[in-house]
Amino acid sequence: MARGRVQMKRIENPVHRQVTFCKRRAGLLKKARELSVLCDAEIGVVIFSAHGKLYELATKGTMQGLIERYTNYNGGTPPDEAIAEPIEAKKEIDMLKQEIEILQKGLRYMFGGGSEIMTLDELVVLEKHLEIWIYHIRSAKMDILFQEIQMLRNKNNAQRPFSAQQSLKSASSNGNLLPVSKHRYHNADFQTSATNHKHRVNP
Repeated sequence: MARGRVQMKRIENPVHRQVTFCKRRAGLLKKARELSVLCDAEIGVVIFSAHGKLYELATKGTMQGLIERYTNYNGGTPPDEAIAEPIEAKKEIDMLKQEIEILQKGLRYMFGGGSEIMTLDELVVLEKHLEIWIYHIRSAKMDILFQEIQMLRNKNNAQRPFSAQQSLKSASSNGNLLPVSKHRYHNADFQTSATNHKHRVNP
C-alpha cells in the first residue's frame, strides 16, 4: 500500500507531532553519521525540540571544538557581515577622500592658487561646507560676547554695594543727612507755634 504525501504544515495533534519528531530526528542524525563516514566530513547538528530540549551531534571531536573552528573560520563574525563590513568601510573612505579633494580644490579656487575650474556639483558641496563653517564661527563669536557681557554684569553688581556705602559715609561726614522723622516733627512743631501765635494776636 502506497503512503500518502505528507503535507508540509504543523501537526496539530501533539502525540502525532512528538512521534514524528522522534522518528525524523533519528533519521536526520543517522544520515549525518553516514555522510561523515562515507565522505570523511566533519558534521555538527544542533536540534532544539518544541519543549526546549537540546539534541546535538558532532561526528568528529566535540561540538565545542566544532563551534570554535566555525568561529575562527569566519573571523568571529557571520559570513554576511564579514563581507559587508569591508565594502561599507571602503565606500566611506572613498567618500571622505573625494570630499577632502573638493575642499582642497575649493580653497585653491577661492585664494587664486592656480587655474582651478570647479563644476556645479563641486561648488554646491563647497557652499554647504562654507555655510557650516560660518555657522560655527558665529556660534563661537556669540559665546565669547555672552561671556564678556556676563563678566561686566558681575563686575558692576559687585561694585554697586561698595559705591552706595561710600556715598553714605561721605554724606554723613559732611552733615548733610537729617533724620526724616526728626525733620517732620520739627516742621509740625513750627506750624503749631505759628498757629497759636496767630490766635493770640487776632482773638
